[in-house]
Amino acid sequence: MLVLSRKINERIVIGDGIEVTVLKVTGGRVKLGISADSFISIRRGEVEADTRDDAARLGRGLLEFEIA
Repeated sequence: MLVLSRKINERIVIGDGIEVTVLKVTGGRVKLGISADSFISIRRGEVEADTRDDAARLGRGLLEFEIA
């Protein structure tokens, strides 16, 4: 893992199509702006983990859906 320090308005460039800019730092939180080509999917880590967990449960038939 590469670990970098950045100040507000500084950016990190990943490959040819992704830029991450530090927008705001407040207490223990950092607000990031991410620019990427439209074909690149960007998700928060906890959403990605939930999606993987749901897919695993679906594969085992463990998801329940409420039908209205």
